[in-house]
Amino acid sequence: MPWILDLTPDRADRIEQCARLLHESFRNRAAAWPDLESARAEVVASLAPGWTSRVWLDGEAVLGWIGGQPQYDGLVWELHPLVVAEGHRRRGIGRALVQDLEAVVSARGALTLWLGADDENDETSLGGRDLYRDLPDALRTVTSGGGHPYPFYERLGFRIVGVMPDANGRGKPDIFMAKRVGA
Repeated sequence: MPWILDLTPDRADRIEQCARLLHESFRNRAAAWPDLESARAEVVASLAPGWTSRVWLDGEAVLGWIGGQPQYDGLVWELHPLVVAEGHRRRGIGRALVQDLEAVVSARGALTLWLGADDENDETSLGGRDLYRDLPDALRTVTSGGGHPYPFYERLGFRIVGVMPDANGRGKPDIFMAKRVGA
């Protein structure tokens, strides 16, 4: 039976599974975490005091992992990162992890949950173009044509609140999405 629980520093086996999951999930999507060592460092960083790091377990197998980092004195939290094992996507694991994180950060006093969704492969209408020409118009007509997570987060209630053009190179923006959480 699957369940969601905290990732803790004493569980090296789960940390390693999260690192492998992170590296494998992003290896063809983004420049981040190009090797297992950098992915492992990211997982360990998520265990910092005050942060939250949660895993979806099925038995002892980590099928999903989500992290949260407090900002603005805990009123705002960044969802970073979210990964689900490739063979287990589109089964509600990602949705459950995001909803769980919302409940955790809301209980800690958060008002907003935000994330950055890089478009390094022209998977949205914002990728591959000069956003400085007319950013407001580009934001009015955002679409996703590939495997970008933008539509997933939109279905969960997140909205685009900004874009950093060229964040990952020319024509490769970071799309900032956020939603209100808590009371």
